Amino acid sequence: MEVLAGLGWRVDCWGLSRGGRSSSTYLNNIRAGAASFNENDPFFQAAIQRASLRLRESHSPDPLLIDPYVGCLLPYNTPEDMEDQQLHPYCLATKFIDDKLLQTMQSTDGLKQVVLLTDGLDTRPYRLNWPTSTLIFNVCPEKVFRGALQKLQGAGAKVPRGCMSFHVPSDSFDIENILRSKGFSGTRPSIWVFQGLPIVNLESFKDILSIISNLAMKGCLFLGELPVCLAEIDAGDQSATKKWLDVLFMSYGFRVKMIEYDEVARNLRKDSAKRASGVGASILFVAEHLCFSDDQMETWRTEFQRIEEEGDEEGFEEL
Repeated sequence: MEVLAGLGWRVDCWGLSRGGRSSSTYLNNIRAGAASFNENDPFFQAAIQRASLRLRESHSPDPLLIDPYVGCLLPYNTPEDMEDQQLHPYCLATKFIDDKLLQTMQSTDGLKQVVLLTDGLDTRPYRLNWPTSTLIFNVCPEKVFRGALQKLQGAGAKVPRGCMSFHVPSDSFDIENILRSKGFSGTRPSIWVFQGLPIVNLESFKDILSIISNLAMKGCLFLGELPVCLAEIDAGDQSATKKWLDVLFMSYGFRVKMIEYDEVARNLRKDSAKRASGVGASILFVAEHLCFSDDQMETWRTEFQRIEEEGDEEGFEEL
């Protein structure tokens, strides 16, 4: 049993075969679990616990964040008061990601594409003040999303005026082409968030990195929380964790920085994060994509071919 995503609740980090990797590893694993997805599923229970933490934080005396819609996603008997007033790492990470998202979008010209890789109960499309014309792509489990959407619509949740939200089932065979079909462009800036998306092993996360590397322009950011249970390292060894993270992300064209939860707390002028149940359970990161997207490369190949053809025609006329 391992700790999932810094929550402090224990669920299985499924140990599937680490044999030959293919681009469909992640999709096959997720589809296998999706068919039997139910309220007893450990990933769904982890999503409920994350939502519960947002509810309790929203009702704390000095909240890090306020989620006005999360209550409709939880059972009626979910307690709103925190038994312990210490900050939880998940709440710190959520606040950090929220702020980084909006700050980056406000400071980057032409950044109107956001891809959220989540557990299906994420309310960011509705609770954040997105800039006008933002396209929000929500990649998450189909069954969880559909149930949550019905409840959120019943609670009056709407994306900001002038913005659009699109759902992409995480159990789809071809996430890349579905994103493109819904309007995502690899020739325009984007920002990507990974927090809560069910993944079963490291190979699954590598497939996520591959998808983002193919679609994201050079300079785009990818940030979020990575469960430490996916890494075959000692979670308490910070130096080894950073080295492992660097190698993993650089192999897909990303320069990554590991963010300390205590550092986030200090920047917010808060006490240190609660460590009793969350120590070493997840890695908070920000990564910059250093490579060109497939769409950028295709655009340049087409332009280069056009220039070559025009040059051949001019040379023929001179002869």
